[in-house]
Amino acid sequence: MSYRIVIGVAALAVIGCAAGGYYLVRERSEASARASASAPDSEPMGAPAADLAAGVSTSPPATSTAGKHGEPVADPGLPLRRGEVLEYTANVSNLTNVANLKLQVVERKDFFGNNAWHLQAFAHTENPLRMVFELDDQFDSYSDAATMTSLQYELHLNERGQKVDSVQRMTATGKEPAPPDVTETRVLPGTRDPLGMLQYLRNVDWTKTPELRCPVYDGHKLYNVRAKLLSAGEAVTVPAGSYKTSKIEVRVFENGQEMKDAHFTMYFANNVARTPILLEAIMPFATARVELQRAK
Repeated sequence: MSYRIVIGVAALAVIGCAAGGYYLVRERSEASARASASAPDSEPMGAPAADLAAGVSTSPPATSTAGKHGEPVADPGLPLRRGEVLEYTANVSNLTNVANLKLQVVERKDFFGNNAWHLQAFAHTENPLRMVFELDDQFDSYSDAATMTSLQYELHLNERGQKVDSVQRMTATGKEPAPPDVTETRVLPGTRDPLGMLQYLRNVDWTKTPELRCPVYDGHKLYNVRAKLLSAGEAVTVPAGSYKTSKIEVRVFENGQEMKDAHFTMYFANNVARTPILLEAIMPFATARVELQRAK
């Protein structure tokens, strides 16, 4: 298996988290005391700047209620449950169970004056992939409980014997100084990290929101993400069972240009919890499925 495929698997195993993790490991010697996630040079496909700042598309957001600055306010019925654990397996091309992923909702807590959800993800490669690419990563997100915008994103990485710990405090204004042991990271208003974005997508009423746009910061770069409904009643079977799902296409833009070398599709169960069931990815060097094994 080529090294590019290995990297792709690592990224897929954490539904986008390890993409930023890989860059941090690769560039660990170049890390500075402060990071800056600047806005893209241009908006994707003519999206109005005000829409990007609010983190939503011109379509209605997941709820019709908006905050005083136009930031979308999440439905009070956000399907997050303290202690929820979702376990996944990653299959690439003809190889099965090359990596496993665990998503966990740790708790809802006060985070420096903000009501926030603490979210976690753990990713590990499995044999035979582990023999050539050993990966044991942990990601922590502290996301605003109302909007799932990122307050702090942490990467604790152990990849091929290289360890990196990155703790980044998000700010859209630069007026909220980070503690000495935390990096202050400038982002657009409404920016979510990969874990917060995944949980936010669970809350979207896709019957009312045909398309959603949002800036997403992966710990290394700031992207613009578009998500839209492809099907509202897709039948999906994974190790955890058979489900009727909402099929969501996810497109990623960098510097105003769509990334053509990857295509992602996510499936959320049409149940009360709106459980993420499946991620499919088509890339130039491999196809992959990240399937739900069990939900606790």
